Amino acid sequence: METLNPNWFLKARLKTRQLLLLIALDDHRNIHRAAEALHMTQPAASKQIKDLEEMLDVKLFERLPRGMEPTMFGETMVRHARMALTSLALAHDDILALKAGLAGQVEVGVIMTPAMALLPRAIARIKQHAPMLRIGAHVEASNILLDKLQHGTLDFMIGRILEKENSAGLIYEELNEEPACAVVRVGHPLLEVDKLELKHIADQPWILPPHGSILRHRFDMMFRRAGLDIPVNVVDTTALLLITALLQQTDSLHVMPVDVAHYYASLNVLSILPIELPCKMDAFGIIRQKDHLLSPGAELLLQAVRDTAQEMV
Repeated sequence: METLNPNWFLKARLKTRQLLLLIALDDHRNIHRAAEALHMTQPAASKQIKDLEEMLDVKLFERLPRGMEPTMFGETMVRHARMALTSLALAHDDILALKAGLAGQVEVGVIMTPAMALLPRAIARIKQHAPMLRIGAHVEASNILLDKLQHGTLDFMIGRILEKENSAGLIYEELNEEPACAVVRVGHPLLEVDKLELKHIADQPWILPPHGSILRHRFDMMFRRAGLDIPVNVVDTTALLLITALLQQTDSLHVMPVDVAHYYASLNVLSILPIELPCKMDAFGIIRQKDHLLSPGAELLLQAVRDTAQEMV
């Protein structure tokens, strides 16, 4: 049995007008009315159908005294013609949506760690293809961003769902974990200590996030589990400008996410202590509303975030 090449329609130069004629014949069941609907002459329409039948080596329509009826081969071609034209119409809609997205606007919320590495790389990626896309980035704690997301002022956010009751109506896609590390000023004496352990840093002065924060709780539990007293010489703050100034002017230590620390270390603002802390934050991820239809621009940035996160892992 003869089989057609999968790309037979390319070799045969199948025309869109032939697809339209198939559909018109199925609708009108009359070659004259089908030709009129497509502003063709009847002989031209008859020739196109004949050419298609010869190309496929099957009869597509039965010529009857009062019109034309599709054969089983004709019904198959008509069905696929309708699908092909529908797909082309959808492609046109997608192109228009993408063009709109390339010059649209997107509002994204982000917590500190992905704001230092993940989001900048995703924005750089998207700006190569969509320089006119306006991106509003809002760096806040997860609870503040969740409130903005649920009030419709953000397209999506990169952060954490902290409480179960806040997760109703939200979609969460986990991206990365967030390990923490200890940082100090460049040239700090502890950088020279061999085999640094928790006991060496428990009685040091610290700059820490305030009580009630997740990182502070896990920081304190890290020392308790090791049988050590939690640090008491502490300055409580989350203000990065103050933290970096205190680190540079004192021998204080600070705990921060590893990605953030690597960024500041690359600028030679601080140094990372050579000790692996058994302390990490929960994983963060993409959070968006289930019933919120994203704009083309937001879809573009969302995919760039996913791709960038995958590369970083």
